[in-house]
Amino acid sequence: MKKILIIQTAFLGDVILATPIIEEYHRIYPSATIDVLVRKGNEGILHDHPLVRSIFTFDKKQKKTQEIIRLIQLFRNTKYDEIINLHRYFSSGLITVFAGGKKTIGFDKNPLSFLFSKKIKHSMNENLHEVERNLQCIAHHGASKKVAPKLYPSKIDFDKTKDLKTKPYYCIAPASVWFTKQLPEQKWIELTSLIPSNEQIYLLGGPSDVDLCERIKHKSTNSNVFNLAGSLTYLESAALMQNAQRNFVNDSGPLHIASAMNAKVTAFFCSTTTSFGFGPLSTDAKVVESNEELSCKPCGIHGHRICPKGHYKCGNTIEFKQIGLANQDFQ
Repeated sequence: MKKILIIQTAFLGDVILATPIIEEYHRIYPSATIDVLVRKGNEGILHDHPLVRSIFTFDKKQKKTQEIIRLIQLFRNTKYDEIINLHRYFSSGLITVFAGGKKTIGFDKNPLSFLFSKKIKHSMNENLHEVERNLQCIAHHGASKKVAPKLYPSKIDFDKTKDLKTKPYYCIAPASVWFTKQLPEQKWIELTSLIPSNEQIYLLGGPSDVDLCERIKHKSTNSNVFNLAGSLTYLESAALMQNAQRNFVNDSGPLHIASAMNAKVTAFFCSTTTSFGFGPLSTDAKVVESNEELSCKPCGIHGHRICPKGHYKCGNTIEFKQIGLANQDFQ
């Protein structure tokens, strides 16, 4: 029986885009035990995952060296046959190298990849989606080249959201960790006003997003806006998003939740672009960007805390009516 450890200690969306590795490992080796290491706070997205034995967390807010030593000692006792590191930073490289796995695999961008058994080229210039890049790490096992991410909300998760589904509804996730990945607040207010007033609008997010969602709700001309930020778990949000008339998201975690649930989604890409490989994978997916030619876009692979140019035109110049969004999504 193979024992596998998958390491992805980046952001929530990165964990979701690692789930095709879980699916393919299980398809190829049905009896394998699969464990996953994620950043503390992201473990809920894999709660009760039927293909995962154990979910370990890396608490990056604690003393990092002590955390790394703790995890290395823990993993050395398990004696993994294969450790797959999808994270491209030094700390995860240390864990990978010293965890005692028989085989270690990861991307060449990890500074310790020269110590891995097998290193995989990671490039943003080959028109690949991130799930395709990730699956290259297990291509030697016969993994498929592209597999959609997948989440497993439980019956309890669906039951928790059942009363929210009595009328047609839309979900909006307006926040992002990075300012330049977030559609401006006023744009979200404008969007809620375009949605038919006889249909529900649910604002989704974490506890830190409550104030933003409350401002959007308060300023919207639509009286059917409900602030659910901080009141649903990741998987409860996934269960709700699955049946929405449409989900409106940034280039952030909720986009990948929608992909994993094959939910209808419109994604706003402000400072970033789908060419980086993080676009939506739902069957019914739309991407909306500014129609202006902006020499500064994209300004980086990840978002920024503030616009480097100070004008944030990539977000401020997105116009719903200009691109026919209302006609596309609200007919």
